[in-house]
Amino acid sequence: MKEPAKTPPEDVETIPRFVVELIQEKDAQIAVRDARIAELTRKADLLQEQLNLAIARRYSARSEKGPSAQRGLFDEAEVEAEREALAAEEPPVVETVAGHTRKARGYRKPLPEALPRCEIVHELPEAERVCPHDGQVLVVIGEEVSEQLDIIPATIRVLRHIRRKYACACGQCLKTAPLPLQPLPKTMASPGLLAHIVVSKYQDALPLYRQEQILTRIGCDLPRATLARWVVSLGTETVQALVNLLRDQLLASGLISMDETPVQVLKEPGKTAESQSYLWVQRGGPPHAPIILFDYDPSRSREVPLRLLAGFTGILQTDGYAAYGEAVRVYGLTHAGCLAHARRKFDEVIKAQGRHRKKGLAEEALIQIQKLYAVEKAARTMTPEDRQRHREAHARPLWETLHTWLDIHRPGVPPQSALGKALTYLANEWDKLVVYLTDGRIEIDNNKTENAIRPFCVGRRNWLFSDTVAGVQASANLYSLIETAKASGLEPYHYLRRIFTDLPKARTLEDLEALLPMNLTSDPTLPQFAPRP
Repeated sequence: MKEPAKTPPEDVETIPRFVVELIQEKDAQIAVRDARIAELTRKADLLQEQLNLAIARRYSARSEKGPSAQRGLFDEAEVEAEREALAAEEPPVVETVAGHTRKARGYRKPLPEALPRCEIVHELPEAERVCPHDGQVLVVIGEEVSEQLDIIPATIRVLRHIRRKYACACGQCLKTAPLPLQPLPKTMASPGLLAHIVVSKYQDALPLYRQEQILTRIGCDLPRATLARWVVSLGTETVQALVNLLRDQLLASGLISMDETPVQVLKEPGKTAESQSYLWVQRGGPPHAPIILFDYDPSRSREVPLRLLAGFTGILQTDGYAAYGEAVRVYGLTHAGCLAHARRKFDEVIKAQGRHRKKGLAEEALIQIQKLYAVEKAARTMTPEDRQRHREAHARPLWETLHTWLDIHRPGVPPQSALGKALTYLANEWDKLVVYLTDGRIEIDNNKTENAIRPFCVGRRNWLFSDTVAGVQASANLYSLIETAKASGLEPYHYLRRIFTDLPKARTLEDLEALLPMNLTSDPTLPQFAPRP
């Protein structure tokens, strides 16, 4: 409601003072109004940023690379691998037809020599093997060979174990040939079938109900309840000893990176079916044979890293999640950060600003981060010692420049804005981000651990949830073996078939250690798997 105007005094001498007070009052009202307008404008800008970012997350491509030079600063591992693969190919042939330049299709790689070959010989009809000029019989002078891929759909066979019985004429001696030890005794499942089911679910992201349908189409009726029971038994009992050995080696490695991702478990004691639990992943070990372990926990609290890192000493690399800090403090660990997460904050600034943004501080930060990744790319094949010296000479000056830039611009940016949050994150994580400069074994980011989670995230989109705690624990163990086998260069199906065959016969610690992925990399009977860099 508008306030009534003040009545001027009747005394002429007091009128000037009245006018001054009136002006001051109006100026104060205008100042309050302008402050309110500025506050509402800032809130509107923040809400617009949040809306733009929400729209980008919902509808835009999830990749962080963009079309501009400033946005294309960092490529995920598979994108980099594709670029290297394309660079290794021969350049495509360029043809000129009727004055127009046409780019032919790229070079086709030869088919792998390891694949079996089935030769199909094509002959001229006998009537055409005669020269039309002099009537002489044509002779073979060579051949042209072209290859194409063929595939035979999955087939099922039945292994009949025939156990011979022997007896003596005396009637007192009776012997039967023993049945080979099985991964799941008293079931019809062979090691090959079990390996196929596990790889189909955890590597190829095929839920068990789809596998049931596929098996039915090729002539075998196996209910998904049976498949689920087999998978749970394998994950919680059969392979547990191998996972325990891998964990012992992981904790002794001196360098572990960690991350976590949500998972839904329907029948979690004390929790509703809609509640969220977590799958934690750890990566460590030597670069040529890393160990990747998954572990389930119903919470995301600081108690989980304390449990998983008990007995570990060395370097822990994580993102900025605060729960890891307690384990670092309690166990006296060196905490390394992840530059990819800091970079992601600036990428979100660009998305939050929308289409009509102007180039600014976010692009400047991304350009500097691009230079840091270029240093890492040049040092990718170096030894840890050489990499550390290379970083000291080339990366540390870039970090000093970035720190100066941060000190200059951070005070002038509202902390609640997307850019302010990105600058604050960079400042808060700074001491952890530069730890990698002191040790050539440490990566500049945590992307390799995040990449190890991706098969689980892809599978989660298909099977959506786990029914029981035993099921999600089995999944964690089987994901651990598959991802560790892939990181060691082993093809998952053949590795699982081997361990499902040999684990029942293992009697000593040496027998179990011989079945770890890194100890089977030189076995010529196991096909190799080319992991992504």
